[in-house]
Amino acid sequence: METPPQQGVVKKKETRGRKPKPKDDKKDEHSKTKEGRKTQQYQQQQQQQQPSVDEKYTQWKSLVPVLYDWLANHNLVWPSLSCRWGPQLEQATYKNRQRLYLSEQTDGSVPNTLVIANCEVVKPRVAAAEHISQFNEEARSPFVKKFKTIIHPGEVNRIRELPQNSKIVATHTDSPDVLVWDVENQPNRHAVLGATNSRPDLILTGHQDNAEFALAMCPTEPYVLSGGKDKTVVLWSIEDHITSAATGGSIIKPNSKSGETNDKTAESPSVGPRGIYCGHEDTVEDVTFCPSSAQEFCSVGDDSCLILWDARVGSSPVVKVEKAHNADLHCVDWNPHDDNLILTGSADNSVRMFDRRNLTTNGVGSPIHKFEGHKAAVLCVQWSPDKSSVFGSSAEDGLLNIWDYEKVGKKIERSGKSISAPPGLFFQHAGHRDKVVDFHWNAYDPWTIVSVSDDCESTGGGGTLQIWRMSDLIYRPEEEVLAELEKFKSHVVACASKSEK
Repeated sequence: METPPQQGVVKKKETRGRKPKPKDDKKDEHSKTKEGRKTQQYQQQQQQQQPSVDEKYTQWKSLVPVLYDWLANHNLVWPSLSCRWGPQLEQATYKNRQRLYLSEQTDGSVPNTLVIANCEVVKPRVAAAEHISQFNEEARSPFVKKFKTIIHPGEVNRIRELPQNSKIVATHTDSPDVLVWDVENQPNRHAVLGATNSRPDLILTGHQDNAEFALAMCPTEPYVLSGGKDKTVVLWSIEDHITSAATGGSIIKPNSKSGETNDKTAESPSVGPRGIYCGHEDTVEDVTFCPSSAQEFCSVGDDSCLILWDARVGSSPVVKVEKAHNADLHCVDWNPHDDNLILTGSADNSVRMFDRRNLTTNGVGSPIHKFEGHKAAVLCVQWSPDKSSVFGSSAEDGLLNIWDYEKVGKKIERSGKSISAPPGLFFQHAGHRDKVVDFHWNAYDPWTIVSVSDDCESTGGGGTLQIWRMSDLIYRPEEEVLAELEKFKSHVVACASKSEK
């Protein structure tokens, strides 16, 4: 990746496409009162007492050898607003090679791109503890290598892979259309100013206004789901445009020459919607499919609503949960192990867990649990592919929290002292110094996560990609861990007594 001129002037995109809300006049009036001024003074004192971002980061980095089994830090010249794991390419003794999908959101001096990278994923209990913390924040990681560049028509706001074949990805940009790419067959392009855009293999039409973030691919069928500023949720089937998954190819059918851009009159084939679903009263911010059904899905939006849909019963909501949160909803995920559990994240800084069998009380959202461990808007939530009660949440506070709802209500004690952590929170990844805009659990290596931050506010530009795996001593059963540590202690004592002889 060539360093662009004047990196510090990277254009700042409104996080997740949300515009700042106008100030509330009542709040302004409150600040003029004596009580209001006292409140402001107290808040300022609290902020001064809080450690700075750099201080917290330095503290985190000193703990890396203890907390992590493996960590790779990769500096990005341009921020990436999305990150996704692709297919595993090969397995070796100490590491596996896997595709990684990223983007480059530029200031216009070079084109915006969709990046296909190769990542060397180090296997558990291979990396030396002292080595994983010795990285340079300004350097690129030797574990991440760019493989292919696709010149994207506009910024890449969201990337999602097709679960049946992760070589096919869909992207959202600042337009009403969803773009679908067969990344293996797309030609590699050189991203220079003036270069023509790569041509998507499919264009999904149906939105009447920009659809920027809400995007999902179905786990059971080749279906795509999207939400946008037109307040609708749109469903497509791309089944007729890909080869059978049974053949192992599952690539987009060659009814047009993929990726070629020299012929400016050539157009990508377009696909109209299978269904358009109306029920939101503001921008739809995220969507997700029910893991066991291509006909059931849900959506969240800036109207503070969570809506469940069923394509078999029409285009109106099956259940509409009003006031699911106290602010805009940014993200949603459906538990792949338990169809009843749905997670939502919001600008009210909280994550909530709903049971689809009992979503509301007196017409208002009634979550089973509220998880409050973030100090800023939650941008992304995702269930673990490995353990049904575990999930992650990332936010504008630069933190990626890992939760286990089975730990809610259980007191955590260390050396007889009770620890006052938010209920359910058992790990906090603090390696990013700015808002964590996306993350993705690795299905091939379940406790390995890729996360990405947009560092425009903290460093004036660029981004940080981190691939990390917490130490298994943190999440394994306590009895098992204690037995292993006791065995290790015995081994150390035995070695020490031998050396004394």
